[in-house]
Order: sequence, then structure tokens, then C-alpha cells
Amino acid sequence: MGHYKANLRDIEFCLFDLLERQSILGTSIYKELDRETVMGMLEEVKRLSENDLAASFVEGDRLGVEFNPATGDAKLPESFKKSYRAYMDGEWWRIDAPTELGGTMIPASLRWAIAEMILGSNPSVHIYASGTSFAQVAYYLGTESQKKIAKLMVDRDWGASMMLTEPEAGSDVGAGRSKAVKQSDGTWHITGTKRFITSGDSDLNENIVHFVLARREGGGPGTKGLSLFLIPKFMFDFETGALGKRNGVYVTKVEKKMGLNVSSTCEVNLGENEPAVGYLLGEVHEGIAQMFKVIEFARMMVGTKAIATLSAGYQQALAYAKTRVQGGDMKAMNDKASPRVTIIHHPDVRRSLMVQKAYSEGMRALLLYTASIQDEVAMARVAGAADQERLSDLEALNDLLLPVVKGYGSEKSWTLLGTESLQIFGGSGFTQDWPLEQYVRDAKIDTLYEGTTAIQGLDFFFRKIIKDGGRAIGLLSKEIGAFTQSGGELTQEKASLKKSLDDLGAIIATLIGHAVESQTEAEEIYKVGLNTSRTLMAVGDIITSWLLLRQAEIAIVKIPTAGKDEEFYRGKIAAAKFFVLNYLPHIAADRVIVEATDNSIMEISEGSF
Repeated sequence: MGHYKANLRDIEFCLFDLLERQSILGTSIYKELDRETVMGMLEEVKRLSENDLAASFVEGDRLGVEFNPATGDAKLPESFKKSYRAYMDGEWWRIDAPTELGGTMIPASLRWAIAEMILGSNPSVHIYASGTSFAQVAYYLGTESQKKIAKLMVDRDWGASMMLTEPEAGSDVGAGRSKAVKQSDGTWHITGTKRFITSGDSDLNENIVHFVLARREGGGPGTKGLSLFLIPKFMFDFETGALGKRNGVYVTKVEKKMGLNVSSTCEVNLGENEPAVGYLLGEVHEGIAQMFKVIEFARMMVGTKAIATLSAGYQQALAYAKTRVQGGDMKAMNDKASPRVTIIHHPDVRRSLMVQKAYSEGMRALLLYTASIQDEVAMARVAGAADQERLSDLEALNDLLLPVVKGYGSEKSWTLLGTESLQIFGGSGFTQDWPLEQYVRDAKIDTLYEGTTAIQGLDFFFRKIIKDGGRAIGLLSKEIGAFTQSGGELTQEKASLKKSLDDLGAIIATLIGHAVESQTEAEEIYKVGLNTSRTLMAVGDIITSWLLLRQAEIAIVKIPTAGKDEEFYRGKIAAAKFFVLNYLPHIAADRVIVEATDNSIMEISEGSF
């Protein structure tokens, strides 16, 4: 067995006890599934993740990507390719492929539960295997001809990449300079340079289809002038998939990185020495809207990866704490002859472990709760006109939760892996004898991928609250508020949650006030920008508290007949109470800080920093 241990018991609890996903199985578009089938899939992914995928985790990091600058080709370690093939040969690609092309229709909640184990075990396998999810975008948004590209991507296991970032533009996608010129045969020639392109090249697949944003000739400035093009590494026959000549898209550099070393992060040149031939997706100039279909999936994936890595780190730290003997029990600290104990007996180690447990299990619930909303969105879309109002609400709620999963999930996971999980190991955690140092290095990218935490905070406030008119945050607050008034044994904890929910409402109202005032006093908007990340973190803590308390309520009911699961359920109650006591009070402090924010930090000179 490799480094990874899946927490399938908690995944099962979230899916079926907390979120009651059994209620949608056997119905509508999920009529082919039942709980037994779902658990069989999860058990098999657990086995695959803990063995075949985990086997190359360390070597993939140590060997990394071998790049040939003369040819622009990237090669991966054989052990990693073996792990990738185990995933693909097991046909797990079907969970992302369009059903019309052999895909399997499963709920998003199951899809992301599966992804958690793969991403926790060997995240680069999941990242490279994204060709089928890109194929969905090509199939559903493409022309009839482009649907053939999607079919080839699935049938022939072609890779894919998303090309947004450019050296000068960075996160300001609308400042991109790549250009596209239409040709007489209907294709486009694209020129430019893209940077930080994940999976820009590898030797896993015979071909790679790049999804590239470029400004069409005559396209206006900003994001509205961008279009989305499909640019293959090799040209090909649309009917047979037989490969032709090399296209003019070449990797010029593979980044030397802090972590995730087996994932190729590339600088790519388009059309420098020969034309980079591309196909306009859907023959419409809606590049940003189309690319967001990929970005939304990617943000969910990044959040899942981060949360999965925290869970893996917690499992490692817990196992170590139960076996590492050091020092005597604190209550006998003056007795030098007292027996030595395992470090899980030390108070601060227990505190650290409970922090990890509460956050990893709470954020798993956040992830799967968000995925359960996506389940309902899919079913409401099938229901059609009869469910339009509900569909609109569900879509708004999903949009609200995505930056929380990505931004909050990645930020908390990265921080806790370094300050808590690795710390349990003491000096050993700083060595490569244990996987924690790699977890920490690999997880840092999650706060940067697909928009930094600050960008997620801006998106959350300006698009998901202001532009939405507060509808989705209102729906969520109403549901959480109703829970706080529901009585039961956790009345004190629910009262704390209600207080924090009120504090959050005041924080949001204060920021909305500044945003309104900025219409006449422009500098007032700075007070919003100084606090959007803080607000995102506060929302994450409130949702996590709510979901942990819901789990605790379920556990209270189940304990009398729990049998061997009694400790599992008591852990649920302990984690919820610990989180509410130790982390919800921070939101009251956040309110004080937000309400007292001024622009002094914006008014000092650069030289004062």
C-alpha cells in the first residue's frame, strides 16, 4: 500500500446520512444506480487510489517531467504512466465523458467523491485525465464537425489543456494579446505565447487538444473580444483520427516548480515558425462564456484536490501521533520517572488533530454539499419548464458555493497542512521520509490555480452577492438560520452559529454600503477590496460549522444503536463542538475589523512599505 489512506467511511456518511443521496438514486437521470452500486464504485476507487495510483506519487515528484527543448516534447516517468493507465484502463474516464460517447451518467456528488480519492492519492493522474471533461465542452458547445473531435478525444484517449494565461496579462485575461486570423478554409491561425499551461505536453497521449483563448482579428478590447479555439498538437483525419502533420503549437519551457512536479506546467508558443491551426468552438465568438464551462469544473477540482490533501495529511498525522512515543503525560510533568507516552496524549497534539479532523471532515461536507446542489441542478434541467424557478435558485446557489469550495477550501487546506499536519511530525515532517513535505508543496498551487484566493473573494462578493442581488446568499442564510432555530440537544452551539450568521450579515451589509458609496466617492471601494477575502473565509467557516452541526445531530440519534461505529459518531459530535467553540468566535472579530476599516493603508506611500 502507498502513502494514501482514503476516508471512505466519512465519504459514505456525507453522501447518505448527511445529504441523503439515496433519495435521487433509481430516479430520473440516475435511474440505473442504487446505493449498493455506488458503494461498489467507491470501494473500487479506494482500492485503486491506495494502491495503483499511490504507487508513483513519490517517484513522480522526484523525477518530474523530462523536457526536450529541441523538439518541445515532455516525457513522464514510467511509474507514473503506469498509474495513469490503471485509471484509464479501469474506464473511470467514463464518469466525465458525454453519455452519447460512452460516458456514464452519475450524480455530481458521486463524481466528486470519486475525485477526492484520486486527487488525494495522486492528483496529477486526475489532472492529466481531464481530456474527457474537455471533450464534454467540445461536444455540447461545438458544431457537428467539432462533435467528431470530441468523439476522437474520448475514443482515442487524447489529452487536453486550457490556455488562458499570458506572460504580460497574468490573471487579467482580458489583457491577452494572442491573435486569431480567419483563413479561407474556415480555420483560424493563432499566434501568441501562453504561460503556466497545465498539461501543455506529455507522452501519455498520442494527441492533445488545446482549448485556447485568443482575440479574433477585429475583436474589441477586454474579455468580450476573446474567442475560444480548439488547437490540436497534431492535425488529424476527422473521421478516423489518423494523425497528420505537427501543428504549430510548441512547448518552449517546462517550469521548475515548488511542487506537483510530475504535472507539466508549460510555456507554449503559437504560430511562431509555422501556423497554429485552430477551430472556432461552435463557430461563435463567446470565448469567455465557453471557457467558464471549463473553469467552473477546474475550480471544483482544485478545491477537491486541496481538501483531499488535507484529509490525507490528517490521516498521516493521526497514525503518527498514535505510534510516536515522546515525553511523559503532562499531568506528571514533574515526575521525571513517569512512563513515556505516545504524543496523542499531549494536549496540544490533540488540539492540532481535532483542528485537522474538524476542517477536513467539515470541508468534505462543504464539497459534497455543493456537489449535491449540482445533482439537483441536473435533475431540474431535465424537468424543464415545470421547475424553472427552482432551477434558477439552484444555479445561483451553486455559483455562490464554487468560490467557497475553491478559495476557502484551498486556503484552509494549505495553511493547516503546514501549521498542523506537518507539525505533528516535528523535525521528521521536514524530511522526505514522510509524505507531508510533498503534500505541503503540492497543495500550495491550489491557492493559485484558476484564480488566487483574492480573486475568489472578489468574484464571491461582486458577482455572487452584488450582481446576484443577494439572492443566493439570502437562500443559504435562510436555510442555515432555520437550522439554528430547530431545537434539539445542540442549542448552545446553534445559538453561537446564529450569532455568527448575524455577524456575517452585518459584514456583508457594511461592504455593500461601501460599494454603493463608491458610486460618488470612488475611494470607498478600497474598503471592500480590503475585506473580500476575509468575508469569503467567514462564509466558509459558517457553512462548515453548519454542516458539522448537522452531522453531529445525526450522530446523536445514531449512537444508541451504533455498535462498532460509536466512536465514529462521538468523533462527529466532538468535532462540531470544537469547531463552534474555537473558530466561530473569529467572525465576531471580523465584523469589528470590517466595520472599523478605513483607507489609511491605501493612503500611505509605496516607500512606507
